[in-house]
Amino acid sequence: MSTAKSATAAPPDILRAAALELVVTDLEASRNFYHDVLGLLITFENAEEIHLRAFEEYLHHSLVLRKGPAAAVRRISYRVRSPRDLDAAERYFGELGVRVERRAKGSTRGLGELVHVQDPLGFPLEFFCEAEHVERYTQRYDAFGAATLLRLDHFNILTPDIPAARQYLLDLNFKVSEEIRDELGTTFASWMYRKPSVHDIALTQGDGPRLHHFAFNVQERHEILHICDHLGALRQSERIERGPGRHGVSNAFYLYMRDPDGHRVEVFTANYYTGDPDNPVKIWSVHDNQRRSWWGHSIIPSWYTEASGVLNLDDELQPVATHQGSIELKATVGADGY
Repeated sequence: MSTAKSATAAPPDILRAAALELVVTDLEASRNFYHDVLGLLITFENAEEIHLRAFEEYLHHSLVLRKGPAAAVRRISYRVRSPRDLDAAERYFGELGVRVERRAKGSTRGLGELVHVQDPLGFPLEFFCEAEHVERYTQRYDAFGAATLLRLDHFNILTPDIPAARQYLLDLNFKVSEEIRDELGTTFASWMYRKPSVHDIALTQGDGPRLHHFAFNVQERHEILHICDHLGALRQSERIERGPGRHGVSNAFYLYMRDPDGHRVEVFTANYYTGDPDNPVKIWSVHDNQRRSWWGHSIIPSWYTEASGVLNLDDELQPVATHQGSIELKATVGADGY
């Protein structure tokens, strides 16, 4: 991450984490996993891409699957409050000295005018305000299954320099809900939010830029257990990487799965409200193992070593920088609350 430049312009008013675009190598296999197994609704599909949304969502999509030669993250999307905030994003990131592109309405299906940015952490961001509205399935109980994904909630990213990344997001007016620190005050992971919940994005120390996972909410814990049973009945239990379990950080009841290309998706519940201006930051010791599993479960090695690479704005794979922490911390801290 480059810290050479700072912006004097006001940052855009970001509302929330809004959407993710993944490159997948087998579109039909990914369709089966996200639509047939997890139950996401299809808004649009053709031979090259599928746009999906969860049951509470009324915007065109929150997940795009795009067929490509190698699995990667193509775009991380945030919604901003007004069209003026697209102008603000263009000015702000321009002053940071990173690549910024204005895109016309429809350049991403279902969305209005866009600003695309290769941010200082190396991630390809998409900012939008206007979007096509589609049917919200909140009361379509005829379509509900035993487990119903409600909405996209957050992203968890890996980046080598957590203090610099944390400051970058603080400058974008994100707030901190929970952090992992050592006795010297070194920060190893931060959970940061714009909407009034635990996080829209989690910063976790590791080789990056890479996406560790993205997450959808469900209403009840039993829905997560049903997903496990469903995968077992389909003889796809190998999709389950971690859980079900309870986090210390965020208190979420969780399940982590790997899609056919290895992208990691979380389904979770028990988020909490953070919208008051004096919401306190909860600090976890890096030596407290309950931060990662409230029940004390050990974590499998893939949790710390595997994540999705990200593309630049030219759809080229971004190089990954290695963080310089100790071997012990590399093995135990990355994506640790999750």
